[in-house]
Formats: sequence, structure tokens, C-alpha cells
Amino acid sequence: MASLKEIRNRITSVKSTMQITSAMKMVSAAKLKRAQDAIIQMRPYAEKMHEILGNLSATLDISSNAYAAERPVKKVLIIAVTSNRGLCGGFNNNILKRVNQLVNVDYASSNPSVLCLGKKAKDAYKKGIHYYINDAIAPVEDIFSALTFDNVSTIANDLMNRFVNKEFDKVVVVYNKFINAATQDVITEQILPIIKNEQVEGNKNAEYIFEPSKQEIVEDLIPKSLKIQLFKALLDSNAAENGARMTAMHKATDNANELQKTLTISYNKARQAAITNEILEIVGGAEALNS
Repeated sequence: MASLKEIRNRITSVKSTMQITSAMKMVSAAKLKRAQDAIIQMRPYAEKMHEILGNLSATLDISSNAYAAERPVKKVLIIAVTSNRGLCGGFNNNILKRVNQLVNVDYASSNPSVLCLGKKAKDAYKKGIHYYINDAIAPVEDIFSALTFDNVSTIANDLMNRFVNKEFDKVVVVYNKFINAATQDVITEQILPIIKNEQVEGNKNAEYIFEPSKQEIVEDLIPKSLKIQLFKALLDSNAAENGARMTAMHKATDNANELQKTLTISYNKARQAAITNEILEIVGGAEALNS
């Protein structure tokens, strides 16, 4: 059995850990509220933009648009969206598993490259992985420290230019979609080329007054829609990360609390045993003196 000092040290260590996890849980809860508000406000706008673009493109031939060009897929770019920090359960591992599946199976014959948005993805792929692409595309390593539409637009513009210049024939993004604080879904979404004449929800026969022409509006909407699509994916991932971390820290705090109770019981038992042994030694010594 461990000594009383060892048990006391373990109790102190567990208490310190519990304080840290409890504080991290509260911080994540505060961040989650802001991140959740941001993605909830963005989704209706992104969905309406997608609906309008779908309604327009369904009546137009957009194959001539540079961002809709379909060609033999010889080079694929996979955007892996992870967090910069850990302690969020399986949040990052789920993304890395999906990316590895795409690289090694789905796009194995298409010379895949990986663009890492988040330090955890970069750490996973920067050593000895032939399909890792350097973050020279944009200063994306700390994108989540300044997650704004302008910063995401910089990345999206660079990706669109590289697609037009045929550096990549297809671009997909892998991210965690925020469902609630305890649930995230890993989503694989095609960014480029845009999916033509996609069936969208809503009234496809809706009447619009166009100024200027349909074609000009579509040409202007497509780049903006691509930027919004990427921005929404990052907002989703940011909210999902904070939800996953809050849940993980909540479980860790509960586990630490249970461990503290168990160690306290063990400490009390060991202390009682030590006291009993001392009493027996005193009684035994007294009897020896009397004999």
C-alpha cells in the first residue's frame, strides 16, 4: 500500500489538475457562446446565397466560368481544418483520419496535397509527408486567432487563382460541423470546381428582377459564394472546437473529482491502519513492561 505522504501528494496533484480543467471548461464555455452565435448568424446568409446561386445557375450555362471548369483530376488539394491546441477529445484525430482516408484511398491516384489550417494538422504532416503543402499560400497557421472574413478571403482568393492557373484540379475542405456542444460531424465539402446546377432547397421558379443581367450577377456571386463557403466551414470548426473542448474538460473535471474521492478514502483507510498499528505497539510495549 502507498504511504500516507504519497497519497497526500497524489490528492494535491489531482486537486491542481481539477482546478485547471475546471477553468478551461469555463473559458471554453465563454468562447463557445461567441463562436456559436457567429455560425448561427452566418448559416442563413450562406444558405440563401447558395439558394440564389443555385436558382440562377439552373437556368444558365456556367461551364464557361473559370471556377466551374471541370477537367481531369490530376492534382487535388485537401484543406484540413483543425485546431491550434489540443485537449478537445477526438476533434483533431477525426479530421486527420478523414484526411488520411482521402489521401491514401479516395484521391491516391490524383497526387493529393494537404493545406493545413490549424497547428495540429501542420504538426501531423510537416515531417516526412510528401503531400504536405507549405503555408506559403497565406499566413494561415494562426487563422483562428483572427478569424475574419477578410483574412479568409485572402486564402480563398489565393486558392481560386491557383485553381484557375491549373495548379489544382479539385479543392475539398475537411472540417468539423458544429451540431451542439457535445456533437460534431466531420464534413468533406467540395470548394472547387463549383458544383453546377446543384439542386437546392427553395422555390426554383422564384421570380427575380435582374439588374444587371443574370450572367453578370452569377459571375459576381460565384467568387463571393466560394469565400462564404470557406468562411462558414472555419466558423463551424471554431464553434465545434470550443464545444469539444468544453465537453472534454467537463469530463476531465468529473473524473478528477471521482479520483480525489477515491484517494481520500484510501488516505483515511491508510491513516486508520497506521493509528491502529501505533496503538497496538503502545499496548504491546506496556504489557512487556508489566510482565
